[in-house]
Amino acid sequence: MAKSLLVISRQAPWSGPGAREALDIVLAGGAFDLPIGLLFLDDGVFQLASSQDAKAVQQKDLSANLQALSLFGVDEVFACSHSLDERGLTSPGIAQSLDSEQIQEMIDRYDQVITL
Repeated sequence: MAKSLLVISRQAPWSGPGAREALDIVLAGGAFDLPIGLLFLDDGVFQLASSQDAKAVQQKDLSANLQALSLFGVDEVFACSHSLDERGLTSPGIAQSLDSEQIQEMIDRYDQVITL
């Protein structure tokens, strides 16, 4: 049986390659039917914000990758409610909002965790 993997994405989409790499890992894992989840934490929740202008910061838009998660069988998508509140974001969109206690319980369910 395959070990489950949780990828924690902590970087804003425009702060470097970490956000894209996290999504790439999750999409690849989903393509191979790996039990995989994705948690947006800290500035990573900015990836969930709508109406981003990636060209303004000379970055590639990640929204298509986010929309593809379900196509790759990635249904375990979470966002930290505290991180969302701190950054003035209201709706996590495709992600389920979790508080700190729920996040710890969720992390404990995974065999391996990668943080980017």
